[in-house]
Amino acid sequence: MSVESQIVAVDLFCGVGGLTHGLAKAGINVRLGVDFDPACRFPMEANNAAKFLEADVGELMPSDIQMAFGDSEITLLAGCAPCQPFSSYAQSAKREERHEDWELLSSFSKLVLAVRPTLVTMENVPPLCKQQIFKDFVADLQKAEYNVDFRVVDGRDIGLPQRRQRLVLVASLLGPITIPDADKAQVTVRDTIADLPALVAGASDPDDPLHASASLSELNLARIRHSKPGGTWRDWPKELVSACHARATGSTYPSVYGRMEWDKPAPTMTTQCYGFGNGRFGHPEQDRAISLREAAMIQSFPKDYVFAPKTTSVNFSTLGRMIGNAVPVLLGEYIGEILVNHVKAHGRNS
Repeated sequence: MSVESQIVAVDLFCGVGGLTHGLAKAGINVRLGVDFDPACRFPMEANNAAKFLEADVGELMPSDIQMAFGDSEITLLAGCAPCQPFSSYAQSAKREERHEDWELLSSFSKLVLAVRPTLVTMENVPPLCKQQIFKDFVADLQKAEYNVDFRVVDGRDIGLPQRRQRLVLVASLLGPITIPDADKAQVTVRDTIADLPALVAGASDPDDPLHASASLSELNLARIRHSKPGGTWRDWPKELVSACHARATGSTYPSVYGRMEWDKPAPTMTTQCYGFGNGRFGHPEQDRAISLREAAMIQSFPKDYVFAPKTTSVNFSTLGRMIGNAVPVLLGEYIGEILVNHVKAHGRNS
C-alpha cells in the first residue's frame, strides 16, 4: 500500500469538493466531506469517492470523525471554515470581533484537539493570521505537540489562473513540517478558457449546461462593448457612466465593469463572478460576463466537473456561490503533495 493511500482524510466545510478533489489528485484517501449546505451533496459525491454528511460542523461530534477514520494509522483532518468574518471587506468595514464570527474556527479547533489526527490542514483568507483566534489556534496545536507551519500562498505561484492569495496552515504529529516555496509558471485566462465555445449574453452551451452566461441589459451590453481588456468604466462614453461613479466619491472605485485580459491571470473569483457589474468578470473579447463553467475552470476544477444534475435548471446565484466559495482544486493538490511528501520523509513511527 502506498504512503498516499495510507493517509485517510475527513474534509470539514467541504463545499462542492474542491479541496477533496485536490487531495485525491495527490493520492490522499478522503472518506468523508461535511457541510451544512445540502446543495453540496451532489457535486461532492458525483465527482469524488468521499461520502457526504450534511451537518453543522459546530454540532459535529468527535465520534463522527473517528468513525470515518476507522483504524487508519495516518489521518488528516482538513477544515476550511467560511472566510466572511475574516475577509478584507469585513476588516475594512471595521466590524467588531464578535464571538459568533469565530465559532466555526473554534469548533474546528476543538475537534482537532479531541480527535488528534496525525495531520491537520486549513486554509482561509490572509487577514485571519492577524486575529487572536488564529494565534490561539496555533498555540493550542503546539501545546498538543503538533509541529505547525503556515504562510500566505499566492495562487499564481502554484499554477492557478487567478490572482488569489490564501493563508495555508499544515500541522503534524510526525515531525517538523514546512510549506515550501512555489514557483510554477504563470497560467493565463487564455490557457484556461480559450477553447470553450463562444456564447452571447444570456445563452448557454447545449452540450454543457454550466457553460452559461448571465443576461445583460441593453445598457450593460452597450457598456461591455465599450470596455477594454484590463480597462475600467473610465473608458466608456460619459453617457454610459453610472451616476455613482460620476460623482467624486465613486471615481476611485474602478474595479467593476471590467474585462479580463487573455494573457494574464484572472481576478479572484467571488460568489458573484458571473456578473459583469460585480468586478472584472467580463469575458476578454465576447460581449458577456464569464460563464459558470469558465469561473469553475479558473478555480481549477476539471472541465467535466458536475455541480448539479442535468435535469436541474441553472441557478446563477446558487452555483456562483458554490463556485466562488470553493477551495481551488490546485490548492488542494498543492497541500496534498506537501502532506504526502512529509509522511514519506518522516513515516508514522518518527
